[in-house]
Amino acid sequence: MDLTALLQAQRTALDAERPVPLAARRDRLDRAIRMMIDNAERFCSALSEDFGHRSRELSMLADIVASVRTLKHARKNVDRWARPEKRPLQFPLGLLGARAAVEYQPKGVVGVIAPWNFPVQLAMAPLAGVFAAGNRAMIKTSEFTPRTAALFEEIVGTYFDPAELVFVSGGAEVGRAFSALPFDHLIFTGATSIGRHILHAAADNLTPVTLELGGKSPTIIGRSADLKQATERVAIGKLMNAGQICLAPDYLLVPDDKEDAVIGGLRSAAAALYPRMLGNADYTAVVNERHHVRLQAYLDDARAKGGDVIEVNPGAEDFAGSNGTRMPLFIVRNPTDDMAVMQDEIFGPVLPVKRYGAIDEAIDFVNRRDRPLGLYYFGHDAAEERRVLDRTISGGVTVNDVIFHISAEELPFGGIGPSGMGAYHGFDGFKTFSHARAIYRQPKIDIAKLAGFKPPYGATTAKAIARELKA
Repeated sequence: MDLTALLQAQRTALDAERPVPLAARRDRLDRAIRMMIDNAERFCSALSEDFGHRSRELSMLADIVASVRTLKHARKNVDRWARPEKRPLQFPLGLLGARAAVEYQPKGVVGVIAPWNFPVQLAMAPLAGVFAAGNRAMIKTSEFTPRTAALFEEIVGTYFDPAELVFVSGGAEVGRAFSALPFDHLIFTGATSIGRHILHAAADNLTPVTLELGGKSPTIIGRSADLKQATERVAIGKLMNAGQICLAPDYLLVPDDKEDAVIGGLRSAAAALYPRMLGNADYTAVVNERHHVRLQAYLDDARAKGGDVIEVNPGAEDFAGSNGTRMPLFIVRNPTDDMAVMQDEIFGPVLPVKRYGAIDEAIDFVNRRDRPLGLYYFGHDAAEERRVLDRTISGGVTVNDVIFHISAEELPFGGIGPSGMGAYHGFDGFKTFSHARAIYRQPKIDIAKLAGFKPPYGATTAKAIARELKA
């Protein structure tokens, strides 16, 4: 596949279409929605094959329905988002008839590099903003979900011309070539380590980049928290997709006098959600053996360094003898900073639980680490909640639950520092994939002369300078 030729074909088609009509943008969003709805069951089957088993309902909710909702939201709002914005002018320009506005125009061709953990939703969600802004798109799928990637390539031609949308598959070599293309914008979702390489590749072309990375998203359990509710919601978020979520709660910070209650609550919640795991269609497997081995190594490392590793296995099932990659929840008590589970993003059903005394200890612990993609606080103490929000920095926050801020279409979704740069979703996504073009209209009157900008400089110029230099 000639990636450069595909890019050039899309750019040529877009240049011929400019200005991109709103009707054409809505039509592309319509076709993307139909592509998801028409092939929903096939995508769920492909995802389950790629994972070794993935819950159909999870795939429907998190990949198919989530994509459709995002695309429908863009379709509903694109007319409003695309309106020019009038901007005020400083005195006396507005009074003299000058006018200023911002017009949003398509950037061109957007490259999307999608990950394996939600390979449908994280390909299609950026597409909502890309199409709403009037762009064309090339999407690189993950080699770790080959059946899903193949399905995208099989069906896309039924709904889109390659000059509008194309899917590209392949391994690391294709990924490197893709990220080095001179896109008009590039969005990558994946690991921080890979994000650094993407940024380097894009820099050679001065391609603007949105990086949606990960990191260790902390969950702070306040003393005022409803522990039954908090532990159930943490368990739901941690065990969804077997913890293979960039926003999964990565570690818990709990008051030292509530650790036993929190761990008990997690165990009870996990057992209620998944009484059995090996034969449970609702529970998803770890994506492949390499990641399964990686997670087991984290547990071995924690045990070797003095951690108390608790296996939450409600059905007393034989995971070791199952010849598969499903894993139960493992809770790691007494984690230390030198453990891999406290250094790497876990991306699996392993949850360290660390004690704190005063809330500022928990805040300081978070602040000594890289800025996370998500931060979660449970509690009903308004002053404490405000202190956590004011004294920490993260990509986003959910209060009294986990992950949910990503589902609010009009909240920007993005990281900060090692957890990412830039944001998308809703109007913020539309703006990310648009060029905000400044338009200034000068009246007939000689503004330069009135403002003292017109040589030869004299008294008018001196008065203008003196006026502006007053404090």
